[in-house]
Amino acid sequence: MTTEAYQGNPRLRSVRIDVEGKSRQFMTESQRVTMIPLKIRRKQNRKLLTPPSGTMANVMSGGVDIPMIKTLGKAFYWQRLLEDGKYATATDLARAFKLEPGWVAEVLRMTLLAPDIIEAILGGTQPRHLNLHSVRGRHFPLPWDWSEQRKLLEFEG
Repeated sequence: MTTEAYQGNPRLRSVRIDVEGKSRQFMTESQRVTMIPLKIRRKQNRKLLTPPSGTMANVMSGGVDIPMIKTLGKAFYWQRLLEDGKYATATDLARAFKLEPGWVAEVLRMTLLAPDIIEAILGGTQPRHLNLHSVRGRHFPLPWDWSEQRKLLEFEG
């Protein structure tokens, strides 16, 4: 499918993102990889992300934050579009979806979060103070180093 066809057809931009199954982690010699089983389906003219089902979050956690989970799903979906070459840059992607390039860049930064932070968000066990503004790097730039991210976000688990 060409980029022009993808950009020109609004039906191709409408998707449904479902979280299916549990996330998995594995280590290579130089990387830690977290697989989040998202299933992307095209569904009429709306996007829907279904958070993972599970036990109730504990009292000290922030609980399931649906807007944060949806935005995280968008971030990984957009990252996949960029990696697949459907769009050359984040600015092109922003134009195609009629969004502000700054917003798209903020959301895409969420793909750089440490895997355990992502898992906590999806499971609803993130600390109470962790919110969408802080993980997007709106208040302060998030470091690339995962241990520094954990310190900055006061993330303990």
